[in-house]
Amino acid sequence: MQHVSKLPDVGTTIFSVMSGLAKQYDAINLSQGFPDFDSDQKLIDLVNQAMNSGYNQYAPMSGNLELRQTISKKIGTLYDTFYHPENEIMVTAGATQAISTILATFVKPGDEVIIFKPAYDSYEPGITLNGGKAIPVQLHAPDFSVDWDVVRQKVNERTKMVIINTPHNPTGMVFSKEDMLQLQSITRGTDIIVLSDEVYEHMIYDGEKHQSACLFPDLKSRSFVVASFCKTFHNTGWRVGYCCAPKALMELFMQVHQFSVFCVHHPTQKGIADYMQEPEHYMGLSSLYQQKRDLFLNLIKDSKFSFKPSKGTYFQVLDYSGITQEYDLNYAKQLTKDAGIASIPLSVFNENNLDYKMLRFCFAKKDDTLKRAAEILNTI
Repeated sequence: MQHVSKLPDVGTTIFSVMSGLAKQYDAINLSQGFPDFDSDQKLIDLVNQAMNSGYNQYAPMSGNLELRQTISKKIGTLYDTFYHPENEIMVTAGATQAISTILATFVKPGDEVIIFKPAYDSYEPGITLNGGKAIPVQLHAPDFSVDWDVVRQKVNERTKMVIINTPHNPTGMVFSKEDMLQLQSITRGTDIIVLSDEVYEHMIYDGEKHQSACLFPDLKSRSFVVASFCKTFHNTGWRVGYCCAPKALMELFMQVHQFSVFCVHHPTQKGIADYMQEPEHYMGLSSLYQQKRDLFLNLIKDSKFSFKPSKGTYFQVLDYSGITQEYDLNYAKQLTKDAGIASIPLSVFNENNLDYKMLRFCFAKKDDTLKRAAEILNTI
C-alpha cells in the first residue's frame, strides 16, 4: 500500500534546519524567534498558584472566562472597540492553532486565499491542506510595502480570504492606517474573510501605532484578529494564544475548534489572566524591544551589512549584498558554520525563492548575546 502526502513539497522547516545547525556548530542562535531570557517569575508563580488552587481540569471550550474578560478589557482600552467575552473571543493553543482552525473552518476546495510574501511559513500549507490555493502578492525590498493595485487585480469570485500579518514577520514592516483602509475598501461589500495575524502587536517602534484590523468597523466585521501570549510574555513553549471575531464568524470557528483542541491548558490561562491585571506587563514591550533593536543596530552600524531599522516584531533584516552575492540560504548556512552566528534567509518565504540578499536576525536576546553577535558581524 502506498500513501501520498497532502504536502508533498514541504520538507523540514527552515527554523528547524538553522536551529539544528546552530546547535551542531555551537553558534549564537539569532535564527528562531524566541528569547534567551526568562519569563517574569511573577507570571510563573501565578501559574503555579493556579495549579495549587485547583485549576487543573478542563477549561471552558472558549477559554477561562476571567482571561476572556481580561482580553476584552485590553482590546477596549487599546483599540476602543468591543469583543464580547462570551461569544467573540476564543483562547487557542497558540496563534498557529488559531490560524489553522480559521483556515479549516472556511477554506474549501477551489477557494483562493491571498497572502503577502515573504509570508510566515504556516499559511500556505494550511491553505493547501484544506484544498485551497494560495495567491501570492510579493512584497519588494527594501521597504516591503503593499501594492494595493496588485491586490485588487488578484481578487475575484473565488477569493475566500486575505491573510495579513502586522507587524510583519520576517521583514519587520508594519501596515499603516492607509494600508488598512485600502484593505477595508477592497473587501467591503464582499464575503471575503480577513485573517489578521497580530502576534507582535505590542512590539512596534519609533512612535508608530499598531493598526489592528479591529480599529476599522467594516474590516472588523469580516476579520479574525489573532494574537499570542507566548510572544508577549517571553514563553514561546507555553503555546497559548487567542483570536477575536464577530459572533457569527466565531460560532463557525467553534464548530471546528471543539473537535481539534477543545480547550487549552487551564492553569496557564488563569495565571495569565491574573498577570494581565497589571497592564504594564505588556504595555512596556515596545520600549524593551526598541532598546534591544537600537543596541544591536548601533553595535553593527560600521559593519558591511546595511539595514533599515525594523518597525515592529523582534526581528531585524540585514542586507549582505555589499559582502557577497551568494544565495541567501547558502550564506546563512555558511555564517552558522564558519562565523558562529545563525540567521534565517528571507528567500524561503518569498515567491519562487526570490533572493534579496537579506537575512533575518532575532534581537529578543540578552544584551550580552547581542554584543557577542555584533562582534561576529563586525568581522565579516
